Amino acid sequence: MSQTAISDASPGAPPVARRPVARNHDFTFRLKSLRFDEDYRPADSTRITTNFANLARGENRQENLRNALRMIDNRFNALAHWDNPKADRYSVELEIISAEMTIGDEGDSDAFPLIEILKTIIVDHKTNERIEGIVGNNFSSYVRDYDFSVLLPAHNKDRAEFSIPDDFGDLHGKLFRCFLNSNAYKEHFNKPPVICLSASSSKTYRRTENHHPVLGVEYQQGELSSTDLYFKKMGLKVRYFMPPNSVAPLAFYFVGDLLGDYTNLELISTISTMETFQKIYRPEIYNANSVAGGHYQPSLKHQDYSLTRIVYDREERSRLAIEQGKFAEEHFIKPYRAILQQWSANYAL
Repeated sequence: MSQTAISDASPGAPPVARRPVARNHDFTFRLKSLRFDEDYRPADSTRITTNFANLARGENRQENLRNALRMIDNRFNALAHWDNPKADRYSVELEIISAEMTIGDEGDSDAFPLIEILKTIIVDHKTNERIEGIVGNNFSSYVRDYDFSVLLPAHNKDRAEFSIPDDFGDLHGKLFRCFLNSNAYKEHFNKPPVICLSASSSKTYRRTENHHPVLGVEYQQGELSSTDLYFKKMGLKVRYFMPPNSVAPLAFYFVGDLLGDYTNLELISTISTMETFQKIYRPEIYNANSVAGGHYQPSLKHQDYSLTRIVYDREERSRLAIEQGKFAEEHFIKPYRAILQQWSANYAL
């Protein structure tokens, strides 16, 4: 299955590849969409450590994908239980949205794969409706790999104490904001993204009395994690919720009002998708056999958990993050360093 450019072609017409659709400060974005299903194979430009891409590798790739998609549907129906007596009313379709960026008039041949996110589509089999879900969910970025796997280790080499540069994440955050403000994003998505990640294993979370019917019970923490601070530079706030019948809180990163801007079905599509990925990739936390208490610190050293039937190599994923960070350095950071520095210094937030 090949990637196709998102276009405004009429229904049933083949997707039309076109010139980039948005220009911000000489930065041009073009979006491509690819269906994530049991036949999915990662494109050459896809970060292979990405949740969805990692599942689609190896001998068990199709079984992995089929089982993961079934888990998503089952979790969705468990949460959307009203008017759903057989727990089979809904299914979730996923599209991988890739944002490519070119600088100036470099053209398509020099487009860099800046960001990949997931879009959910909810299929209501009772009404035969297809309902737009949330865009965001999983978040993939080569530049983030560069920041965490190349830049940060180099900054701390031979230092007695670990530290983070003051401008750490500035470029990445501004590139992300530029993308959200682009015509390319606004033409195809009606709402800002919601990105859902694992809670930090370095922080302690406290359960509050706030309870949402879909997101579940809210947790809070005393200080922001390094990921929270990184996403803050992207213009994203964070709240932590443990959905009904979950065992640990998830981190939800958003722009506006998480509880007010999205419908229950939209939120459920994100929960079911990202909780499934976390059960696969961090079973010690999200497939634990005990539920998070009033004061909770996630741990990847936790031993009382269950494994899914989906194959995953976490050590390989960590190693590949370094390789992908170096890819970003070679093909994006170094060639355009002067342009990027000048643009970042002048980009108004």
